[in-house]
Amino acid sequence: MQSALKVKTRVLPGKRVEVTAPELVEGEDVELIILKPEAVSAAEPPKQFKSVIEFIDSLKPVERTPEEWAEIEREFYEERNSWGD
Repeated sequence: MQSALKVKTRVLPGKRVEVTAPELVEGEDVELIILKPEAVSAAEPPKQFKSVIEFIDSLKPVERTPEEWAEIEREFYEERNSWGD
């Protein structure tokens, strides 16, 4: 199973990044992905919604195949049935 470790750090002089984490094993190969935070535009504040329904209505529709919907429904029922009586 693939695992992830999220660590915030600062770029050091020389444009270097240093990561220290006790979960890492010396000599172990790891993959490092660096994401720069997106700049927040001061001209456009985040949209404020009056209700949850307004927020849901603002979301773009997600197109799924019938097979994908069947898988989602199967996972939903598996989860619900795992709750017990």
